[in-house]
Amino acid sequence: MGSGLVTLFLSGDVMLGRGVDQILPHPGDPALREPYVRDARAYVDMAEAVNGTLPVPVPFSWPWGDALPVLDEAGPDVRLLNLETSVTRSDDAAADKEVLYRMNPANLPCLTAARPDACVLANNHVLDYGRRGLEETLAVLADAGLPTVGAGRDLAAARRCVSLPLPEGRRVLVVSLGLESSGVPPEWAATARRSGVHFAADPSPAVAAEVTAGLREVKRPGDVTVVSLHMGSNWGYHVSRDQVRFAHALIDGGADVVHGHSSHHPRPVEVYRARLVLYGCGDLINDYEGIGGYERYRDDLRLLHIASVDPATGALHEVRMVPLQARRLRLTHASASDCRVVHDVLDRISHGLGVRMRAERDGSVTARPS
Repeated sequence: MGSGLVTLFLSGDVMLGRGVDQILPHPGDPALREPYVRDARAYVDMAEAVNGTLPVPVPFSWPWGDALPVLDEAGPDVRLLNLETSVTRSDDAAADKEVLYRMNPANLPCLTAARPDACVLANNHVLDYGRRGLEETLAVLADAGLPTVGAGRDLAAARRCVSLPLPEGRRVLVVSLGLESSGVPPEWAATARRSGVHFAADPSPAVAAEVTAGLREVKRPGDVTVVSLHMGSNWGYHVSRDQVRFAHALIDGGADVVHGHSSHHPRPVEVYRARLVLYGCGDLINDYEGIGGYERYRDDLRLLHIASVDPATGALHEVRMVPLQARRLRLTHASASDCRVVHDVLDRISHGLGVRMRAERDGSVTARPS
């Protein structure tokens, strides 16, 4: 932070369960209750069918691949991950869900390999194995010294802001919220007497006002505030008017960064009132390799979002997006041609949203206020 800027790594969906869990040193029970796939190892087979055999078991750091040296070189002050996987041995599978994610707690070193400063849990997979699974997830992460935000043992805990210290007394303050549009079941909502996620049915002005009021209560000069949202559908570049209004209301209320996730591929980047809005970071790690049907979105291409923010004003300096490709359930550097694809898509879908996209010589894409 020698430049005076605060640098944030804002991850898309990190899904370390199912097929990813099966290639790690301590695979959990592979049994699934999905309509078409009953064994998680089938997802490993699909990945191997398209990109070659994996050296199972792989090291804990394997799924992160080339992302780790990129992050180490960038040296972000805070690493914020959307952990879209329960960490549990619970068998209390959600009855009405077709896709369920859990990782064996013994494989937690795969998560800690990325050295997250906090894990966002307000998403549509953290209760895949019931409230008993959530309880274990919270306990395992706490035992590892990993702060969590967006889910808890009651509503107060789920709503609570996590404070991440920086030098010179500064902090990054994070709150997290899961919206029904991303597939979070309403019955997962935390209450005063029940564990669950910080949930909202609609992206309403009242919800934005409530979230930002909590941030303003604890914010001090020099703090950077982040609202991390699980919002929107899995596919498509369109962002609804309600979601745009919601993001703007969060910024108007005092958020410096809106960190959106849920979509399986990146969505538009916006700069609103000099603040960063990511409408969807896309998946970062998953086991979808070999599953067809959405090739036009190039969901094999993943992005590391590294944003630099002025803590004095909350204004965005730039967000650098590093393209990677998922191959053999591991992140690898994207080719030069794929980096151009990423730039062209981001430039097209973010047109008119207050950003200026630039393709860098190293293949990354930077967005700055226009």
